[in-house]
Amino acid sequence: MLIPESLQDLANSEAVQFLKRPKTIARIFAAVFSLIVFSSLLTDGYQNKTNSSQLHCVLNGNNAGCSFAVGAGLLAFLSCLAFLALDAHEGRVASSRFKRAFQLLDFILAVLWAGIWSVGFCFLANQWRRSPPRQFLLGSSSAKAAVTFAFFSILVWILQAYLALQDLRNDAPLSYKRSLDEGGVVLTSLASAASPVNTPTTGPHRLSYTGSALFPHLTTPKAPRLTMMPDTYTAHPHQ
Repeated sequence: MLIPESLQDLANSEAVQFLKRPKTIARIFAAVFSLIVFSSLLTDGYQNKTNSSQLHCVLNGNNAGCSFAVGAGLLAFLSCLAFLALDAHEGRVASSRFKRAFQLLDFILAVLWAGIWSVGFCFLANQWRRSPPRQFLLGSSSAKAAVTFAFFSILVWILQAYLALQDLRNDAPLSYKRSLDEGGVVLTSLASAASPVNTPTTGPHRLSYTGSALFPHLTTPKAPRLTMMPDTYTAHPHQ
């Protein structure tokens, strides 16, 4: 009974739940693909030709191709590790502004890396297609691996951009939600105050609150007017 309980506790642990997240899985695959791209060209990407001892890039002898693949792969690998570390501490961040900024940065970098790997794949594939056959003794398998996983990197970074966009849509700022709620309460209060309310009257001359508030000219008491009596009605005390 101890082994199932320990396995259940392990399955419910924070580390396992973190590794099961789609964003974490996508970052791990992106890191592995980037590692394959730059490590394969870094180790076997520079070979000497059959008639020379000078080292050249296996991608059509273009050193810019190997340098680009090694640099982009290394930076993408470090970027994945940095974001994995930030994701692990994301739940401990109390500031909603920092979390929002982190999600926005994640989306921007994912789109940027997807574009970089798209350009890199086209460039590496073009250079490998132009490479003469049997020009180098070794390195053909490394070049093929770099081109292949550069293409896979495009897909995984597009997936990361999609997941980051979903996080941006789902996690709305709390201040925005609070302002919407307060605005709804204010509108409800104004609608209630503007609606006519029939209040009971206690006397024939008592005015309602609604009538006095909305029509002040109808409820203002008027001063009595003095009238002049005609002379025909003057009393004659001696008659």
